Amino acid sequence: MVSMLFSCKNSKEDSKEVALNTNDTISENTRAIWSQEEANAWYAKQPWLVGANFNPSNAINQLEMWQEESFDPERIDEELGWAEDIGMNTMRVYLHDLLHKSDKEGLYNRMNEFLKIADSHGIKPLFVLFDSCWDPFPKVGEQRAPKPHVHNSGWVQSPGQEVLKDSTQYGRLELYVKETIGAFRTDDRILGWDIWNEPDNMTGPSYEAIEIPNKAELIMPLLEKAFGWARSVNPKQPLTSGLWTGDWSDPKTMSPFHKMQLEQSDIITFHNYDVPADFEKDIKNLQRYGKPILCTEYMARPNGSTFEGFLPIAKKYNVGMYNWGFVDGKSQTKYPWDSWTKTYTSEPKEWFHEIFHTDGTPYRKAETDLITDLTSEVNAK
Repeated sequence: MVSMLFSCKNSKEDSKEVALNTNDTISENTRAIWSQEEANAWYAKQPWLVGANFNPSNAINQLEMWQEESFDPERIDEELGWAEDIGMNTMRVYLHDLLHKSDKEGLYNRMNEFLKIADSHGIKPLFVLFDSCWDPFPKVGEQRAPKPHVHNSGWVQSPGQEVLKDSTQYGRLELYVKETIGAFRTDDRILGWDIWNEPDNMTGPSYEAIEIPNKAELIMPLLEKAFGWARSVNPKQPLTSGLWTGDWSDPKTMSPFHKMQLEQSDIITFHNYDVPADFEKDIKNLQRYGKPILCTEYMARPNGSTFEGFLPIAKKYNVGMYNWGFVDGKSQTKYPWDSWTKTYTSEPKEWFHEIFHTDGTPYRKAETDLITDLTSEVNAK
């Protein structure tokens, strides 16, 4: 989720039991980072993965999606039905550490309910544990209303700035990672775990005035530890954290942060909101690692990042694809990133993100037809 550089089948009972016993099995179950052979063997069992970053239209952020008071399985079922109808088979879905802190068992029950719904539509989620984008001061409870005409005006970081600056709270983050992945580590309904979204993102003009300057320095070792925590419960699903900006053409000049992300990941993930030629260049640069590649964020129409420009290239290289935005709603990501610095009084002529109107009609039927055409063959297998 590029946030403003103008570029952010277990039963419920089984899952509860695993979660409660996670710490008993950590030391003996730690697994290694997947080899190329292991990663590619896993990928060979998947269809061509096509989906979106999913947040239901009636939730402003990941907290509102998952909290008991606002969790809406009926709306989720309806919207995932629209995804199934156009051939999508996966979704990238954000969690939050405060959900675990405030109501762990409730979170796991709702995750199970979500997984049941997704599975009924043939959709496997890629869950995201942490996120460096947007508001650095998250709070549980009732979430604020959207700011009119502003892109992602209520999305929140995980962990928040106060936790990030306080290493005495890292033990709670460790439990969040170990217990959450441990609770679902053998669940075939889950595609994988995205440990941290855009970890070195400084949020650009949206919140840069209140960001801490050493944010990336704090996150880099914490992310590496988080990978270790995740591996310690021996998940059968892959782990990853995606690259989102920078030049990846030469390993010798890549940032240490990005090298670490690639070295720790079982599969390779990245973001691209640029033009098709740049997208293809990124794919070719990342192929040198010899592992499956997923583009976990793309599609910003005015930037030249479009379904018609990207999906045929992705299919050619067998790269999994997750566009940003699904159904127009409280996140308001049909508005562009510059809505934080430019005043909009009505919806833009060309939507930035999103595929569907709130009633389920496509924003552009040619796009949904394209997705259906390109996925029909792989989903029939």
